[in-house]
Amino acid sequence: MPHDSLEMTLSLGIDTGGTYTDAVIHDETRGVIAKAKALTTRHDLAIGIGEAMEKVLAESAVEAGRIGLVSISTTLATNALVEGQGGRVALVMIGFEEADLDRAGLKEALGSDPVVFIEGGHDAHGRANPLGLAALESALPGLRDEVSAFAVAGYFAVRNPEHEIAARDLIRARTGLPVTTSHELSARLDGPRRALTTVLNARLIAMIDRLIVAAEARMTAAGIAAPLMVVRGDGSLVSADFARARPIETILSGPAASLVGARYLTGADNALVADIGGTTTDIAILDSGRPRIDPQGASVGGFRTMVEAVAMRTFGLGGDSEAGLAEGGLKPEIRLGPRRLVPLSLLAHLHGDSVKRDLERQARAPFPGRNEGRFALKAGVPEKLAAGLSRPERELFSRLGDAPQPLDRLIGATAELATLDRLVARGLALIGGFTPSDAQHVLGRFMHWDREAARLGAVLFARRKDRYGNPIAPDAETISRRVVERLIRLSAERILETAFAEDGLDGAALAASQPVQRALDGERGIARLALSLDRTLIGLGAGAAACHPDAGALLATPTTVPEHADVANAIGAVVGQVRVTVVAEIVQPAEGRFEIAGIEGAANLAFENEDNALETAERLCREAAERQAREAGAAEVTSSVTRDVKTVRVEGCEQFISASVTATAGGRPATAR
Repeated sequence: MPHDSLEMTLSLGIDTGGTYTDAVIHDETRGVIAKAKALTTRHDLAIGIGEAMEKVLAESAVEAGRIGLVSISTTLATNALVEGQGGRVALVMIGFEEADLDRAGLKEALGSDPVVFIEGGHDAHGRANPLGLAALESALPGLRDEVSAFAVAGYFAVRNPEHEIAARDLIRARTGLPVTTSHELSARLDGPRRALTTVLNARLIAMIDRLIVAAEARMTAAGIAAPLMVVRGDGSLVSADFARARPIETILSGPAASLVGARYLTGADNALVADIGGTTTDIAILDSGRPRIDPQGASVGGFRTMVEAVAMRTFGLGGDSEAGLAEGGLKPEIRLGPRRLVPLSLLAHLHGDSVKRDLERQARAPFPGRNEGRFALKAGVPEKLAAGLSRPERELFSRLGDAPQPLDRLIGATAELATLDRLVARGLALIGGFTPSDAQHVLGRFMHWDREAARLGAVLFARRKDRYGNPIAPDAETISRRVVERLIRLSAERILETAFAEDGLDGAALAASQPVQRALDGERGIARLALSLDRTLIGLGAGAAACHPDAGALLATPTTVPEHADVANAIGAVVGQVRVTVVAEIVQPAEGRFEIAGIEGAANLAFENEDNALETAERLCREAAERQAREAGAAEVTSSVTRDVKTVRVEGCEQFISASVTATAGGRPATAR
């Protein structure tokens, strides 16, 4: 409905998810003025963002020039880590040994990406070992055209970052590529985990940069002259330039925005929030009106990072999850995810009847084929991101096109399936197939895309054989009901797993345990088992209404799917605040000598007593936090400082061990009006 009041302060919120890009126009006093959705166009994000912008502006009848703020949240970084995607990077390790790659999942995260070890680094007090850049200099010419970004991690760089800075400057001068240094991302110890965080940050740079460039281009085309903000993983907002340098901080951006949106839409103080998207289900806790923050750092895709973010558990379970059969068992169970597929209904909607003709051809075959119901196509990312492919990967990639090709004709040898999987993991290819979204189309619950393509996919899936040689289902409707029921059941199990884990228990083991499974099955026995949560379940996401009330019923828990649940992330993107935290440590390398570590401007300072060191650290932290908050886009900045001093009593006297100072600064973002 149009609103014409000139007094309104209007904001445009955008959430770019794996399937949909959502947009809302929000007024601080009247709430949601209008909302709209467009398909996320991964090959060119500007198309989907532009369509969502155009739709919501038309729906609201608001002139583009009256938008005072634009803010975006995204699940792109989260999805990339869950699916193992991202650009190829080179890791430069300063002062580390090769054995350090075996810690914190660093070797797994790197995969086949190159690593360069050079001499240098510092000790725990910031004293330097000799830096040797020769190995790096000789490696750069060969790496320049093989990677999209560099990650640099130095031994105890949080105590003294000079060696990381020297390596960064050399790499930028010789290659012109983006470089991430570990000290910029975290002031915490644990070098291998800091290196892991740096690698993931470098891997995401190109992806987040494309998102921001796309948003800025469409804002300009629409006539919107307003600051652009991005949601971080803790729910706070930062400027686009800030996010470009630290894209890792946007992991869990979309889920964090959904929590902020859930609180805004429901007013709930205590709730469990489950947000189901195309690729993932994200589950977190609201306590006293605020999201719980993970003290250990965000964990996504099996990697524990050093990024401060909401205590969110992200599962590869969504409307576009790959539907398959679990291995083993005479009557195989339906398996969903963690990989995202392009739903067949969407594939036919986007590419026309050729998809249905191939599905019909496969359905006429007398026996089911291994690759039937599956298609592959290029993801449409820039060609430069295809650097470093092996010969088989290059050959298969060259055969892919912008239009989907059926796998039964594309794949010539079984080994090529693994090659295709590697191209998907690199974000270079997409696979289409049968998903819960297709099942919902078959059952008439979703009507967004091509229902006939979904039905044909269900027919092909239903005729797959169990270990007795019989089809797993008699018809498309039966298998579709089973897929949706499986999605609901797995959603309930993931919600329980999160609740158990938040209570300090082994969530995964308990959720899979026989008593819990019996309770969810409703089995009756002498011992009656029942489960429930102590707080309301809030369901968010476009598929929430079709999934979460039934999942809540399995858990005997009241469930709310609020109005605008389908665009909660976009709402959360515009109602948050800028918030920046800076931490410094006080160390005592020798009796009577106190030094400040982890913050610029303190490298050569030494104090004779801890009070002077703490006062100086507080001043430096406050100044840095306020400066970063302004750089992050805050209008009027307020700040606070806390200190944590650790001592031990020896022979009746308090002895200093260490101390930390934390400054937090922020405020509402500046607007164009």
